[in-house]
Amino acid sequence: MTSQKIIDSAIAVLNEDFYAPLDMIAEKAGVNRRTLHRYFKDRAALIDACWTDMMQTWHHAMLKAYNSSKDPVEQLERMLYAGIDCGAKYAFLNTLQTKYLNNEKLKVAENEAYEQAKNNWFSLVPELQRQKVISDSLSVAWIRMLFVNMINTTVKAVQSGDVAPNDIKKFAWYSFSRSIGLP
Repeated sequence: MTSQKIIDSAIAVLNEDFYAPLDMIAEKAGVNRRTLHRYFKDRAALIDACWTDMMQTWHHAMLKAYNSSKDPVEQLERMLYAGIDCGAKYAFLNTLQTKYLNNEKLKVAENEAYEQAKNNWFSLVPELQRQKVISDSLSVAWIRMLFVNMINTTVKAVQSGDVAPNDIKKFAWYSFSRSIGLP
């Protein structure tokens, strides 16, 4: 589907350079600028479509990972892997959240499923801290930043080609789990 191809291309291009021209996105998608505008009237409409696509992808992956186990450590590990599997979409979602944190339009886009996925993640960390499984000397906000940036690191590592794709998840979990005090 052409619109999905444009969205995927926009995510890839804008994740590298948020201010890249629409011509670059059209070129990456293998369409001309006129075709891009047939689907998206302007840059804002395209970014909105990217946001919606990424939110759906992310919350589906996170809910699936969370519901795959009752063990909170396994849930956290699987949620990290789900974020890694979302790759550039997850990284760009966080870029958009940072750049548009106060944008009411994006706040409205945060639907109940997204909120549930986010709440699941945020409930895991304090529970693991109460159980003395992970360090309680780190704040939940700090651990979330480690989580987000671990995923961003895996995206960059895959793009650079410096790390074997088969090692990415193993390296990410090892680094993340050790950074929060898991043995």
